[in-house]
Amino acid sequence: MMIIRHAEPRDLADLLALADKSGIGLTSLPRNAEMLAARIERTRKTLSGELPQGEQGYLFVLEDTEYERVVGVSALEVALGLAEPWYNFRVGTQVHASKELNIYKALPTLYLSNDHTGYSELCTLFLDPDYRHSLNGKLLSKVRFLFIAAFRQHFALKVLAEMRGYSDEQGRSPFWEGLGKHFFAMEFANADYLSGTGHKTFIAELMPRHPLYVDFLPADAQEVIGRVHPHTAPARRVLESEGLRYQGYVDIFDGGPTLEAELDELRAVKESRRVEVTLGTAPADMSVCLVANDNYLNYRALLVADDLSTGTVRLSAVAAKVLGVRPGAQVRAVPLNSPETH
Repeated sequence: MMIIRHAEPRDLADLLALADKSGIGLTSLPRNAEMLAARIERTRKTLSGELPQGEQGYLFVLEDTEYERVVGVSALEVALGLAEPWYNFRVGTQVHASKELNIYKALPTLYLSNDHTGYSELCTLFLDPDYRHSLNGKLLSKVRFLFIAAFRQHFALKVLAEMRGYSDEQGRSPFWEGLGKHFFAMEFANADYLSGTGHKTFIAELMPRHPLYVDFLPADAQEVIGRVHPHTAPARRVLESEGLRYQGYVDIFDGGPTLEAELDELRAVKESRRVEVTLGTAPADMSVCLVANDNYLNYRALLVADDLSTGTVRLSAVAAKVLGVRPGAQVRAVPLNSPETH
């Protein structure tokens, strides 16, 4: 059985193994045992109410209970930019015009921005390649929306997700080569790692504050602005199906798009509902639903096939035990896919 829960200290070795498989670009899952252990501890302190808002974050793991192995990870940051500045580029337009010469030129630009300060963030999504089947990816990604729906008082009014930008099979980022490398004088992997591990001060110190003209960049750098890594395209479609949209902001290192939404626009916030648990098994042709126990400290979620319109959900005895609920208890549920996607 595949379940979602909060990360715990016993997961450290599995998280390091996942970090080894993630490659360049997933900066919030560093190959660093100390950093990952701190991330787990931060989840514990967030749950216990020990941290200020700007330092709070939740780390979820996907566990294969048969092998007692963590095979995926996803996370939520509560409020960006309150402990240290949050940077991205806003894609804008600057007009150069002369009525006398009959010239009008609208030029795309990049502005260094802190516009998303205070937003909550969906981040650190990675699934072991061997488990990229059987709806595991959707479970790992979408559980964050169900958690927000249950505990929205802990989050900002808006949420965003930075998508991994394009890089080739050798880990080369055209956007970095065409822009960032000229200001940072280091390789993309090094800068991305430093940013992902919390060393962001150098961004403010080295990045230009004035607008950057996109037309001055090499053609291959221009082409990847707002473009996701090929492996990230499915994750982008999942987030867009949940209500997030690209609003013209990109990552300062690889040019990947930032998707954003108000909490009230999220499908799980609008459509999830509390239903009553009964023991049983639904027919195989029922739609797949995401079901969670709404236990803040001991959160558990999994996938179940059933029709939620009856106000109940049928769980096997094993699934009920995993969620820590009994018949008659209330759980939160939402169809895994929107009607349009389904």
